[in-house]
Amino acid sequence: MAEAILAGGCFWCTEAVFRDVVGVSAVESGYIGGTIPHPTYKQICTGATGHAEAIRVTFDPAVLPLASLLDIHFATHDPTQLNRQGNDVGTQYRSALFLSPDLPRAEAEAAIARANADHAGRVVTTIEGPAEWYPAEDYHQEYWEGEGQRNPYCLAVIPPKLQKLRKSFAEKVKG
Repeated sequence: MAEAILAGGCFWCTEAVFRDVVGVSAVESGYIGGTIPHPTYKQICTGATGHAEAIRVTFDPAVLPLASLLDIHFATHDPTQLNRQGNDVGTQYRSALFLSPDLPRAEAEAAIARANADHAGRVVTTIEGPAEWYPAEDYHQEYWEGEGQRNPYCLAVIPPKLQKLRKSFAEKVKG
């Protein structure tokens, strides 16, 4: 198994996408890339800590190659928006890839190059880290499966992302 930490806006929304991907065994929402240890959601929301809302994806690279995982990430959020995704604005919503032994710089750079080809060279995704990972509070985990399906924000944002996943990566969607 391998892990990749990805930021692409609201972690409720990115978590929902990757829970539906074949080869993914776990997705955890959390915070990374900031200046204070053990931040809380309330602190993150201020934008003052420097952390990004992100997901830690555990996957089987024999089933889901890292390149495919990264391509799904770029296809299901807007990597051309600096420090925002839709109405979510602030550095906590930035598009970023966090380096680790399972996500080396060369793979991150190659994924950004592929995304740039699809977005006329406008990708603003950063390559960061490695950095300390902090799991989000329990109520954020598996949010779409619980509260999210009653949350108007999630109902507006997540279904289009899931439709994009199913349309563009049908062979990678869990049955």
